[in-house]
Amino acid sequence: MEIPMGTQGCFSKSLLLSASILVLRMLQGSQAALHIQKIPEQPQKNQDLLLSVQGVPDTFQDFNWYLGEEMYGGTRLFTYIPGIQRPQRDGSAMGQRDIVGFPNGSMLLRRAQPTDSGTYQVAVTINSEWTMKAKTEVQVAEKNKELPSTHLPTNAGILAATIIGSLAAGALLISCIAYLLVTRNWKGQSHRMATTEKPELGPAHDAGDNIYEVMPSPVLLVSPISDTRPINPVRPLPTPPPLQAGPENHQYQDLLNPDPAPYCQLVPTS
Repeated sequence: MEIPMGTQGCFSKSLLLSASILVLRMLQGSQAALHIQKIPEQPQKNQDLLLSVQGVPDTFQDFNWYLGEEMYGGTRLFTYIPGIQRPQRDGSAMGQRDIVGFPNGSMLLRRAQPTDSGTYQVAVTINSEWTMKAKTEVQVAEKNKELPSTHLPTNAGILAATIIGSLAAGALLISCIAYLLVTRNWKGQSHRMATTEKPELGPAHDAGDNIYEVMPSPVLLVSPISDTRPINPVRPLPTPPPLQAGPENHQYQDLLNPDPAPYCQLVPTS
C-alpha cells in the first residue's frame, strides 16, 4: 500500500514541529535548572564576592560571563575553556577587575567596588545547539561611614551648662538639708542620753587651792513623830577641880596664893 505524497508531506511537517517543540522545552528546562548563588548576598565595598553557578552539566564546551543586560563582546568579562593550559580568556569588560573563573562555571570577584554593581549573566555552552543561561543582580554597598562630629551651637552649650549648674546646685542644697537633719537628730539623742545618766559628783566652782566637794546626805534625818521630848541643850563642860596642895603642886602655890606684901611696899614717889 503506497502512501500518497501529500500525506507524507503533512506527516513530515508534523514530526518536525513536534521535535522543535521538544527541543524548545528542553532548552527552557535546562535554562531554568541553571542558577547563580551570591556569597555573600549583600556584598560590601572591598569584600570578595563569589558567584557560584548551580546546575552545570558534567560536560560542556565553555562558559562566558557578561556584565550587563545584553550578551555580546563588549559586555563580556571572560571566557573559561576547560582542557587547555590557560583556560581563562579576558573580555572587553574585564578592565582592571580582579576576577578568577573556576572549572564548575563559578567566578570570584576580589575586592568588589560599588562600580561593579549591575547584572551578571553566565552562558554555558553544552554543544553547538544547546546553551544554558542564568543571570543575577549584584549591588555592592558602601561601608558604614563614621558620622561626622557635630558641634553644639552656642545656645545649646549655654543651655547644657545651665542645666548642669542647676542640677549641681540642687544636689548641694539637698546635701546641706540632709546634713542639718542628721546633726539635729544626733544632738537630740545626745541630750536625751545626758539627762538619763546619773550626774557625777565633783567640784562646783573653782575656789583656788581649796576644793569643796558636796556630798549628798544618804539618809534624811527626821525626828520621829512620837518623840515629843525636847532636845537636850548642850551641857557646859564641868570645871576642873581646884588644885590640891601637895608636894607635886608646891611650885604653883605662889601663883595661886600671891603674897600681898610686895604690893604693899610700893610707895608712890613725890
